[in-house]
Amino acid sequence: MLRGSCLCGGVAYRAEGPVHHASHCYCTMCQKQHGAGAGSYANVGSAGFAIERGAELVVEYASSGQGRRGFCRVCGSTLFWRSTASPESIAVTLGTLEPPYDGPVERELFTETKPAWLPVK
Repeated sequence: MLRGSCLCGGVAYRAEGPVHHASHCYCTMCQKQHGAGAGSYANVGSAGFAIERGAELVVEYASSGQGRRGFCRVCGSTLFWRSTASPESIAVTLGTLEPPYDGPVERELFTETKPAWLPVK
């Protein structure tokens, strides 16, 4: 089981079940949403995802016709991304997990827009 929370601590969530894969997404929407070179996510089944505290603080933004991004309206922490085409899964942000994620990151997405200033592996 994964557990996570936002920066201000107002929102806490859990995600039960296995991580299907973890990824770094370099799409320009993730870059803008995270204010960083990539958004890093663990993909899990949405049936096991639950907001345990602060559901009233979670806002979702339809960033495209394919996805919605959830964040805390108080501190702005990005919490998850969900596909509107694949509602059976949800991607929780690795940076919000407690304890920190220690599994492998198997995928890099949208590498054609990966910033040149990111370090080389």
